[in-house]
Amino acid sequence: MTIVILTTLLGIGLILLLLEILFIPGTTVVGILGLLVSLTGIAYAFLSFSSEMAWWITAVVTLLNVVAVIYGFRSGVWNKFSLKTSLKGGTFDQRTSGVEVGMTGKAISDIKPIGKALIHDQVYEVKSDSGFIPVDSDLTIIKVETNKIIVK
Repeated sequence: MTIVILTTLLGIGLILLLLEILFIPGTTVVGILGLLVSLTGIAYAFLSFSSEMAWWITAVVTLLNVVAVIYGFRSGVWNKFSLKTSLKGGTFDQRTSGVEVGMTGKAISDIKPIGKALIHDQVYEVKSDSGFIPVDSDLTIIKVETNKIIVK
């Protein structure tokens, strides 16, 4: 019965440590609980077996826990949690390329002060310089900013 209790404590401690490293990293609660259960198993070994046998159990358990930690970090599980891409956007995203001051178009929605306009068979979001512009009105581009088309 002593062996069953010892292996159960040490096994649960090792499993909790592996769970912390592989499946729920960052919480540390499960890892600390696994370490405490392993230490309880080692204390139980010192109470139940001879000192020499308890030291052998301690060495084996320590080796298994170190191997589990090394395996956990080398398994690549941390790559699933790390950011691999970055945003490459900027203030100018080519939204207004090909549009120039003086071009004309037609409002395809009410522009109050922002709406949609058809300019050279392309739909753009535009902003009115003079307030409300009703649908189907003719427009003229008066200003092109970074990503804004100002019409009147």
